[in-house]
Amino acid sequence: MKPFSPQLVYFEPGALNYPLGKTLKEKFEKMDVEIRETTSHNQVRNIPGENDLQKYRNAKSTLVVGVRKTLKFDTSKPSAEYAIPLATGCMGHCHYCYLQTTLGDKPYIRTYVNLDEIFDAADKYIEERGTEITRFEAACTSDIVGIDHLTHSLKKTIEHIGRTDNGRLRFVTKYNHVDHLLDAKHNGNTRFRFSVNSDHVIKSFEPGTSSFLERIEAAGKVAKADYPLGFIVAPLILHDDWEKGYLDLFERLEATLPHYAKKDLTFEMIQHRFTKTAKRVIQKRYPKTKLEMNEEERKYKWGRYGRGKYVYKDEEAGPLKETIQTYIERFFPEAKIEYFT
Repeated sequence: MKPFSPQLVYFEPGALNYPLGKTLKEKFEKMDVEIRETTSHNQVRNIPGENDLQKYRNAKSTLVVGVRKTLKFDTSKPSAEYAIPLATGCMGHCHYCYLQTTLGDKPYIRTYVNLDEIFDAADKYIEERGTEITRFEAACTSDIVGIDHLTHSLKKTIEHIGRTDNGRLRFVTKYNHVDHLLDAKHNGNTRFRFSVNSDHVIKSFEPGTSSFLERIEAAGKVAKADYPLGFIVAPLILHDDWEKGYLDLFERLEATLPHYAKKDLTFEMIQHRFTKTAKRVIQKRYPKTKLEMNEEERKYKWGRYGRGKYVYKDEEAGPLKETIQTYIERFFPEAKIEYFT
């Protein structure tokens, strides 16, 4: 698929005080993209559209260039100690995405230009942990690869973490636009992960993202560039004939992935979950979605801060986990399964 190109760009005035902000302004002016000004990346108004649905879709093609003022990194992911804030929002239209609710009425894409300040904060977290490995997740609130051909923020971050002894970087993507990242000096400190799923899930619930084959072709390029490689199978969805659908996924993955990409592989598995708030938002934004969200057929799982989500009942989640684990062990016996949640 074609790389993302915004139809509308907003700049915080402060963003132009940073080299990346100036570079992006010049780039978008040459691209003849409409440029507007906003007081804050959190206060973007007047996104065009005659109704909420149109405004939502237009927001998905709007990029806001701002300054990340809060540099206290999040610690809520099972795959990393901290989330490093390079961007927020995504141009994809995955029906199930948790950003539907966490971003609420701000579905536009934000990129942050104060990279040196972000790197300084990351270095302090690494220093505080001494000789322990400190992992940073760069895709908690965005698909950072999807915009990095424009910003190169991720590439700079890969090279910064590559210069550390105990820092590690991780991110996941559904996009294949990786060519500019292949010569980054990562020194093995960045694990490059791709989100994969059954053909049914990708075609039904992941519009606006790269195809399965495009993702796997990109994974081969990444492995050839000596990045540690991983796959996130998420969300695992119990659709009709799901056993065959996921068997097909792993058969194709094993057949398509180059042999050198199969060393040091990791897999992460996340079953489909949703909240009542997410269900309302998803049904409003994607009124024709076939995504199953029946609370009565799910188990309520309490999470942090007294909030919970609907996941599959144990009698469904158990066989789902066992089946996927069996496939991984069959096709990728040397891979590491990091977690199922």
